[in-house]
Amino acid sequence: MNKPKSLSIGGQAVIEGVVMRGPSYLATAVRRKDKTIEVKKEEFISITKKHPLLGLPVIRGFVSLIEVLIIGLKTLQFSAERAELDEQLEKKKNPEKKKNNLDMLLAILFAFLLAFVIFTYLPYQIAYLLHLSRESLFFNLFTGLVRIFFFIGYVKLISLMKDIQRIFQYHGAEHKTVHAYENSVVLNPDNIARYTTIHPRCGTSYVFLVLMVSILVFSILDTIYAAYFGVPALFVRIFYHLLFVPFIAGISYEVLKISGKKINNPFVKIITLPGMLLQRITTQPPDKEQLEVAIVALESALEISTPEKSGIIYREL
Repeated sequence: MNKPKSLSIGGQAVIEGVVMRGPSYLATAVRRKDKTIEVKKEEFISITKKHPLLGLPVIRGFVSLIEVLIIGLKTLQFSAERAELDEQLEKKKNPEKKKNNLDMLLAILFAFLLAFVIFTYLPYQIAYLLHLSRESLFFNLFTGLVRIFFFIGYVKLISLMKDIQRIFQYHGAEHKTVHAYENSVVLNPDNIARYTTIHPRCGTSYVFLVLMVSILVFSILDTIYAAYFGVPALFVRIFYHLLFVPFIAGISYEVLKISGKKINNPFVKIITLPGMLLQRITTQPPDKEQLEVAIVALESALEISTPEKSGIIYREL
């Protein structure tokens, strides 16, 4: 199978499905209870491609992050609706009932608030209680390590849930399929199964890069602030740190792109190692049916077809 050398595929797992993003299309493939695969394909071209200013290095990283979050919420809602529809059909209830948009909005707002408390407020508050506020480097090193500890603990905790385990298996299917595509092999479950579930461009690795880059950037900011204004108050520190999150996200994005191309570089191996180790939790070995879903998603996103897909029952919406 031939592919453009520069073509990079992005993907993620959803409820009983996989999302793949190509240069022109976004495809969400979901396995239904009747064992068929349902595919929702839509045109998608990143805004960073449409507006040159938004495509500049660093800027494109934060813009891409916002796009990924929006895509993630939309595709997750779609997969949740299909899962809910299957449950209603099984119980012979009204199949057209959909989740209340207000409930979804409130759940998202609560998730962001919880993330702020766990990954920002609590680490900072603990550091202030330990009287580390005057030491810029030690303060940010401590809060960074606490955030990493909380993040690993959170991932490990949710991995114990059965539904999340299924999503992690689909995450593994996504990675295996992307690896197979990047190595130009014929896309069928047997070929794909031999590839690893670990991928250097995974969002898990990106999160770790953000955490590590933030330690350096925040230390520099705190040193400059302290030199002119003295030790910042807790919420003042949180405020100007949050202002620089887009910059940190952009820098981390550029590092991730480089690491995907220079994965054999010793320095790159070191900085990507923590995220790739965590993928041993966030990705799990998929079964054949999950690999089939990932194949359909990728081929739909790229508008390619292979004879091996002929045995897979799927339908496009």
